[in-house]
Amino acid sequence: MGEPGTPQRTVHLEDPRALRAYAHPTRMELVALLRTEGPFTATRAAELTGESVASCSYHLRMLAKYGLVEEAESGAGRDKPWRATAHYTDWQGTDSEAADALSATMAQRYFETMTQALRTRRQLPADWREAEQFGDDVVYLTAAELADLTGRFRELLESYDDRLGDPAKRPEGAEPVTVLRVAFRNRREEASS
Repeated sequence: MGEPGTPQRTVHLEDPRALRAYAHPTRMELVALLRTEGPFTATRAAELTGESVASCSYHLRMLAKYGLVEEAESGAGRDKPWRATAHYTDWQGTDSEAADALSATMAQRYFETMTQALRTRRQLPADWREAEQFGDDVVYLTAAELADLTGRFRELLESYDDRLGDPAKRPEGAEPVTVLRVAFRNRREEASS
């Protein structure tokens, strides 16, 4: 865990109970909102999610149990503000059914978010529509080359990390942009044999 009040870059989950706890859609939404809109109280969480205050309070406590959120400052009950403990959650290298289930849940969440972005993209200014990207590439790589590509891509994105917690470092016109990193061995040939 980082210094209180300063989110670390990544929290790594290995415990199957933590993976299952995080896989809940409301909890994923709360963590995402705390990373972009937080810190906030359970009351504010309820306003942002449409859930009840009691439900948000319960989910925030569950997230705290597994180190994904923590109290931001002193407060009592529903007036207690919460913050995310990290900018990102990672379970890479965790080999369990719970990790696979979380990955599948996250893929569904990404799909829903991306579909919503596509549905509403005509509302964006032309420069944003032209800058957005929806597509794929197929390349032939070894496992080592894929790991290298993944590392280089991560380094490129990390060069923008200082903007996460410090709005003063964001250039004028900067908006939150979701970049999905998905790379997997194409198994189509195996499935057809």
